[in-house]
Amino acid sequence: MYHIIINPASCTDNGIILWEKTVAPALQKENVSYRTYLSEKAGEIATIAKDIYITEKERPLHYIVLGGDGSVNEFLQGLPDTKDVILGYIPTGSSNDLARDLGFSKNPTENLKRILHTGTPRWMDLGTAVLADGTTRLFANSCGIGFDAAVCEQTNRSKVKRFMNRIGLGKLSYLGIALMQLFAAKKVSATLTLKGKEPIEIKNMLFTAGMIHRYSGGGFMFAPNANDSDGLLELCEVGDIPKLLVLCALPTAFWGKHFIFSGVNAHTTDSYTIHTTAPMWVQTDGEVIGKTNQITISCEKHAIRSIV
Repeated sequence: MYHIIINPASCTDNGIILWEKTVAPALQKENVSYRTYLSEKAGEIATIAKDIYITEKERPLHYIVLGGDGSVNEFLQGLPDTKDVILGYIPTGSSNDLARDLGFSKNPTENLKRILHTGTPRWMDLGTAVLADGTTRLFANSCGIGFDAAVCEQTNRSKVKRFMNRIGLGKLSYLGIALMQLFAAKKVSATLTLKGKEPIEIKNMLFTAGMIHRYSGGGFMFAPNANDSDGLLELCEVGDIPKLLVLCALPTAFWGKHFIFSGVNAHTTDSYTIHTTAPMWVQTDGEVIGKTNQITISCEKHAIRSIV
């Protein structure tokens, strides 16, 4: 039995159209048993996932999430035990960084065929972020504190973004907001402590992202060496770098070449803590979870099976 959770608002409200016009007709031709669940508001995907987990006795449970990176993130929050499920993913978001790293097709029906016929369940890592107030959040792709999260926060509430997405120029709105946030960012220092290592003092930290997969922010290869099954996080830490130089460094991140710039540093660890001199925005898989001046990030090896 496949439990298919649909986010109709993904891809700027085109998720439901992609489901009704492409995926649903293709699925009806398949000789498989399935149930569909429609998310109608923020947070409901987690509730649906949890309700299915509690009421269904079959193990492992087979889920299919139709949505974006944020839909997968929300789905994870509802699972009492991620190791009891097999996740199929049909990406219909605007960024789709998780799908990009996994090499998924942009064609929803091709992704359905992969889940039902050609794909193989494979263990992948998951991350956990714990804020100073005890807020805990799982993530599949990345967790960032600082500039990248501030961009996500403004982008997610931007009416301009929704309009630009509708006309196929969503990345242009992201770039505009990124430039605004870059020059508006206040100087905040931080202490980064990798597990088992001496603390690293970062002057004027722009952001630090802990990555399980290579891509974040709609195609930036912030972690070119990330491996989603090695139990480790690849960090992209940016601090004490002139803002004008950031404008030069950011485009190179599309190809993973940004570490050639002084002030852009890579680290590898299975857990770390960041203390900042002022609260900063935090995002997991592009979903903003609040502001904090302390966060602890860890990676759990082989935490969930996904069909790839």
